[in-house]
Amino acid sequence: MDGLILFLHGFCSSPASWKARLLGEAMAARGLSARFACPSLSHEPDRVIRDLSQWIEAQAGAVTLVGSSLGGHYAACLAEKYGLRALLINPAAVDCLDVGKFVGVHANYHTGETFQFTEAHAAQLKAQAVPPARGVYRLWLETGDAVLDYRNAQGFWFGCPQEVFEGGDHSFTRFPEMLPQLLEFAGL
Repeated sequence: MDGLILFLHGFCSSPASWKARLLGEAMAARGLSARFACPSLSHEPDRVIRDLSQWIEAQAGAVTLVGSSLGGHYAACLAEKYGLRALLINPAAVDCLDVGKFVGVHANYHTGETFQFTEAHAAQLKAQAVPPARGVYRLWLETGDAVLDYRNAQGFWFGCPQEVFEGGDHSFTRFPEMLPQLLEFAGL
């Protein structure tokens, strides 16, 4: 199988997120549903990287990573590890965040399932932050993101192609209109 897209959702999110669903539907409409994956990510950062590394290593075709929010961080980690393409959408620039503020009990937005994010998890996340070197990146940022300051991602991935849009919010409101560019970036 040729090119695949691996969509990585954000913190407290799931494969039921509107971007994951919309991308999956768009690929299915083009007969590409077998080339799309969006697994449910653990709240344990090291487990996420371990599980996704195993998945990537099992694939026969080129993988393009698409990561939103914390999924953008994971996409960048994996892009560096494997030299992959990664589209980062309002990504978490973990190196610029106080990840300790996430320590505590959280609920998944879609399932309601609760989980404990610990100091150890925060330390794992911080240890994963690596500057871009091997991956091929594109960033999509909206200035109206009230969850993550877009300027942190802009600075962390300085030198990578970036599209910064005025307004919007953390969900990246322009996602539907940007789908053709996403598929082009993935070579599909």
